[in-house]
Amino acid sequence: MRMTHATMYARVLAGDAAYNGRFFTGVLTTGIYCLPACKARKPKVENVRFFPTCEAARTAGLRPCKKCHPDDFARGADPVLETVEELVAEVRTNPAAFPDVRTLVRRSGFGATRVFELFRQHYHTTPADLLLRARIETAKHALLANDAPLADIAFGAGFETLSAFHENFRRLNGLTPAGYRELRTANRFEITLPDGFLLPYLRRALSRDVHSLTSRLDGNVYTAAVRLTDGPALLRLELSPTRILAEILRNGASPVGAEMHALVVGLLGLDQDAAAFARLARKLGLVRLVAGRPELRISQTPSVYESLLWSIIGQQINFPFACLLRRRLIELTGTPLTEGLYAPPTPAAVAALEPAALLPPQFSRQKANYVVATARLITAGQLDLDALPTLSATRAERILLAVRGLGPWSVNYLMMRSLGFPDCVPLGDTGMTSGLQALLKLEKRPDIDATRRLMAMFSPYRSLATAHLWQFNQPIPT
Repeated sequence: MRMTHATMYARVLAGDAAYNGRFFTGVLTTGIYCLPACKARKPKVENVRFFPTCEAARTAGLRPCKKCHPDDFARGADPVLETVEELVAEVRTNPAAFPDVRTLVRRSGFGATRVFELFRQHYHTTPADLLLRARIETAKHALLANDAPLADIAFGAGFETLSAFHENFRRLNGLTPAGYRELRTANRFEITLPDGFLLPYLRRALSRDVHSLTSRLDGNVYTAAVRLTDGPALLRLELSPTRILAEILRNGASPVGAEMHALVVGLLGLDQDAAAFARLARKLGLVRLVAGRPELRISQTPSVYESLLWSIIGQQINFPFACLLRRRLIELTGTPLTEGLYAPPTPAAVAALEPAALLPPQFSRQKANYVVATARLITAGQLDLDALPTLSATRAERILLAVRGLGPWSVNYLMMRSLGFPDCVPLGDTGMTSGLQALLKLEKRPDIDATRRLMAMFSPYRSLATAHLWQFNQPIPT
């Protein structure tokens, strides 16, 4: 579709990455051409000329921007991103080789300010936090793999003191290192909750669909049918304000404690920095956004595929109808377990359907096609869901946006609810924009461009900001 000069300039002012590659922005006063989403200062409209290709811009005598690298984007390369990804891979492989952030910055080849900017943009974090989490993950693998003394494991992962190791390990995992090691032979463990943990909000999140076929909340007992590496099982959580007792229910099962622990940590949102977001909200003068819930966390969906299905099913329909469609798909393709619950569908089970089979359950033809086609991409090995949580946020977003049927709302919803990226904005979400309107006392709900601008102040915690905005107009749970 032909775009007008005004339309393209509006996309430049909005920094809309969805238009990268659809046109290129030439700035006549500087002699540079950029991508529409370039982070450089926005040019005046009278100084701008738009080009369909990089070649056209160069023919006009312009040179490529060194900040957004439009030529690299046009040919599918992104050397800056690739450099950052290679650096992160080194950190995750051997965090002890990076005793501090200064070492990481020197290894990057960029200046300190640029490194912090790139980590925030591509990994939604700081270099220090990524390094800490790499050390924790290295220690977790070692705890499960051998019986080495805890001090050896701590220092081998790069921690300078045992106290720092224990404090950070427990904060992010709800277990001591010794307790985590016991998961090698356990199907039952107890998580210690952080001070101020909002159990009523967790209960609300775990019971969003009161008619769910995959989970049930009875009083303070939550039971969910989940898929583990060696097959479906029932996960049971006993909830209390200070601790969570977790166990897997099945006969003759081998220990799956570590896999189960990762799932529970996601459900509880333990590894999210709720306190940091609350501090940011107060600094912005928006204390009412976090009032009564400074420890609010995002309960993660148990599997990436479940979240992917929901992000397709839930598009452009109301919540009750989306839940109904999900239940009908589970009845068709899920695995019945005990207690009347079903393990969620596998991609293979959904890929075996013809889209027409989803029309009687009231799926639209388009939605049915998207659900089945995406499952077939996964089973054909063309979409690797298991790899997504290990990638940069930028890479994961690009891969998902290339899937037919997934738009910016779907992708950002999936990234925040399943992949755990902390700086996502599900643009177009009515609950979020209604919350923004109420919080900022706007005359009308903001459109996508206004939402993008307004949410920028919450970076790098826009996922938690979204969660708070969802709750802003809701009654306080009991």
